[in-house]
Amino acid sequence: MSKNVREVAVDVLLQIEKNQAYSNLLLNQTINNSKLDRRDIGLLTELVYGTIQRRDTLDYFLAPFVKKGIDKLEDWVKVLLRLSVYQLVYLDRIPDRAVVHEAVTIAKKRGHKGISGMVNGVLRSIGREGVPDIKDEKDPIKRLALETSHPEWLVARWVKQFGEEDTRLMCEENLVSPAVTVRVNQTKATREEVISMFEADGIAAVKGELSEDALIIKSGQVFESKAFKQGYVTAQDESSMLVGRALGATSGERVADVCAAPGGKTTHIAEQMNNEGSVLAFDLHDHKVKLIRGQASRLDLSIIDTQAADARKLAEKFEPESFDRILVDAPCSGFGVIKRKPDIKWAKKEADIKAIQSIQQAILNAVAPLLKKDGTLVYSTCTVDKDENEETVEAFLAEHPSFVKDEDLKNRLPKQVVDSKRFKSGMVTILPQDFNSDGFFISSLVKQ
Repeated sequence: MSKNVREVAVDVLLQIEKNQAYSNLLLNQTINNSKLDRRDIGLLTELVYGTIQRRDTLDYFLAPFVKKGIDKLEDWVKVLLRLSVYQLVYLDRIPDRAVVHEAVTIAKKRGHKGISGMVNGVLRSIGREGVPDIKDEKDPIKRLALETSHPEWLVARWVKQFGEEDTRLMCEENLVSPAVTVRVNQTKATREEVISMFEADGIAAVKGELSEDALIIKSGQVFESKAFKQGYVTAQDESSMLVGRALGATSGERVADVCAAPGGKTTHIAEQMNNEGSVLAFDLHDHKVKLIRGQASRLDLSIIDTQAADARKLAEKFEPESFDRILVDAPCSGFGVIKRKPDIKWAKKEADIKAIQSIQQAILNAVAPLLKKDGTLVYSTCTVDKDENEETVEAFLAEHPSFVKDEDLKNRLPKQVVDSKRFKSGMVTILPQDFNSDGFFISSLVKQ
């Protein structure tokens, strides 16, 4: 490959900046298509995620040194400077002179002499003078936003909802690399059996802390293993695994997962049903439905039927009271998974939350008649925002008096979750710092 790892990083960051590409998908695609050495893949991942995670902080550091203003720079120059400052400030193992040399070399290849001179001058000035001290910022919200590189509006919103201490811990946790976790397909094996399979492939794994299905990967290439390829495990975060537990589906039931792609929760439900009964999985787009189908096939789960459909129009397809249990893992802002997808915090605006909330409510209203009497409806999201979570549930309950909060939910969740200060009647919020997992919201309702 003619490009070195930093040039590849600039290409990836530029696509994210210009095209709003998802960092995790684009990075995986780039790694698969490149001929980078395995050691360089680790550096590429560090450079891309680190630069996105720290974007606003890096711009704050650059601002005094870019006379015409960062926003006036061409996108590729802005990305190159951020990437370089990230290395200068946060990566001690890379010598400053090497960072500057690489940046100037890339600038010469991409631009004219004036740009490479400007890049050289900015980076050398930062090397001599150091970056501005964020502690000089007097406003506590702005200071926290800069220290942890989150949008100021989001920090202010979280402080209002959770208080300053929890907000700080959440923002700091969002800068930590997430653990690789997999869910054991218990229709095929136990956790102990899969650990032994992993050991034979040189993979070190330990039992998860929240879910009885979970393994945390400590080292090794789990997605190249026989266990993964033969359907003994699938990728899923521990807090996400609790959604299937909350639904409580059993063998022989008829279950609907109405926003199902890419299929992690769908397949977990089928596993809990011991692959006996019926799971209907819906998603809006054909290409996403194919992802569910692929997961079900790899895991040898035959009870899953997939269809492309709008969850808001399912009443046109099914009779009232068609399902024993319904899962609505709703579209959301995704603010619980920022450490996996750091670009989310820059892509979303506060106005988006209200628009997403209206979709969530429309889905819940549409599927409510499809649930049988005494059936269970689980509403979950991978966000922490109270408007999308508690407020959406309360609004639904106000419109649907036949539904009540499920008091039995506490018996289907781990003790440490139930004992947490964020567990309430029939619902729980998990913040990223609570169990070093993704942030999640889970609520369970029963139809009387």
